[in-house]
Amino acid sequence: YGKYFQRGGDIDWQFVTADNELNLKPILEGYDQAVSRVLDETGHDTGQISHILRVFLIDKNKKIRNIYSTSFLHADTLISDIETLQNENMAKYGYPNEERSLGDAKSTLNVESGLHQGQQTSALIHWAINPPLGLPPTPVPENNPLTESRVDLGRKLFFDRRLSLNGTMSCAMCHIAEQGFTNNEMATAVGIEGRTVRRNAPTLYNVAYLDRLFLDGREYSLEQQVWGPLLASNEMGNPSVGHVIQKLKSLNDYDGLFEKAFNKLANMETVGMALASYERTLNSADSAFDRWYFSRQSELFNNQAQAGFEIFTGKGGCSGCHSIGSKHALFTDNGLHNTGIGYRAAMGVAPLTMRIQVAPGQFIDVDTDIVASVSGTRPNDLGLYEITQSPQDRWKYRTASLRNVALTAPYMHDGSLATLRDVVEFYDRGGFPNENLASFIRPLNLSVAEKENLVIFLHSLTGSNVEALVDDADAVGIGDRN
Repeated sequence: YGKYFQRGGDIDWQFVTADNELNLKPILEGYDQAVSRVLDETGHDTGQISHILRVFLIDKNKKIRNIYSTSFLHADTLISDIETLQNENMAKYGYPNEERSLGDAKSTLNVESGLHQGQQTSALIHWAINPPLGLPPTPVPENNPLTESRVDLGRKLFFDRRLSLNGTMSCAMCHIAEQGFTNNEMATAVGIEGRTVRRNAPTLYNVAYLDRLFLDGREYSLEQQVWGPLLASNEMGNPSVGHVIQKLKSLNDYDGLFEKAFNKLANMETVGMALASYERTLNSADSAFDRWYFSRQSELFNNQAQAGFEIFTGKGGCSGCHSIGSKHALFTDNGLHNTGIGYRAAMGVAPLTMRIQVAPGQFIDVDTDIVASVSGTRPNDLGLYEITQSPQDRWKYRTASLRNVALTAPYMHDGSLATLRDVVEFYDRGGFPNENLASFIRPLNLSVAEKENLVIFLHSLTGSNVEALVDDADAVGIGDRN
């Protein structure tokens, strides 16, 4: 099992167990591990047991600091968490320089030298003030203009694990820059201590243009939205706004940063404004589609992509929700619609098998009934209805923008569709019928070639500045992933 966790040969994973079941039993019970007997085809006990692997990170004081499931257990994540504890001890006990690890040195360098990201920040603000081809002017509130100091501070907060209750989760751990500012490896997000989040982590690309935030549309501004994940018990787990503010005031590397950005100390308003400022710079467009459609550079758009565009705006009817204007295209109507995905999950209409990750990069297909037998009850999700309490709003979710969609798998509010081809197949079938299904969703009867062309068109929506945004996040994140 450990061979899947090797990282360039520099980490030797050792998985150890007790020498017999009697000695193993109190360990499993002590860590609340559910155990089942393995039976053969005739129902007889094979003498083996089965339990779901959970890994506990325990500090020197025997305090559990994080809990990892198999889908969340990666060498880089675990090493970063260990470095977090080392940094914490260094700050508390003042370890001498020669005892600091490379991770400690990077973090300390960032604390001592401050934020020196002017060049990168200027580029981010440029893309916000002068959006790439295909995007309209960025909506920026009058009371929160974009400045380098605000973007720098927001970026620092975005990558800081210390903003979670136990110092292990940051915004960037669900919205991973290299994975489309979402998480390609999990259908639904995972919060502190491996707690399950019932929805997919939406991409942050072009989030500045959204009128409604969260997948159920319950929030209307980025400044206010950021507090949802910070306070959710299954995300970053903080008990109150005051707890977050007091923690920030206790961290020396934030000294003077809020005053520089806002002429104020850290408070509920300025934390939200700083994070919103960084998120408003994540604009990405100038794709092959934009250069063909808005600049008439036909050599960048092949015949299959053009044929896919014709399906998208014609027979497929996709542009009815994923709108395209004459001067720019957001590829979303900012509305909320019922496609049948939520209904299917709520009514228990499940596929016969499910793809399960058993180790990094290793998947197997397992009977859905087997998965259900060892799983907790899945929390219900009624979408917009939970906000409005109107029956007609059951299972409505926000229309996702399709910009950079090839980078942001898996898809739909619950991450239930793994690939763009799966999404096309779902809509080709006419969604999943229910009484509140959006009226414009119907069987499309696309040919194999038409489906392929539509997928090729969707791949043409990747922005030209994606790599630059990722590089900026990586450069800053190295120092700020405390």
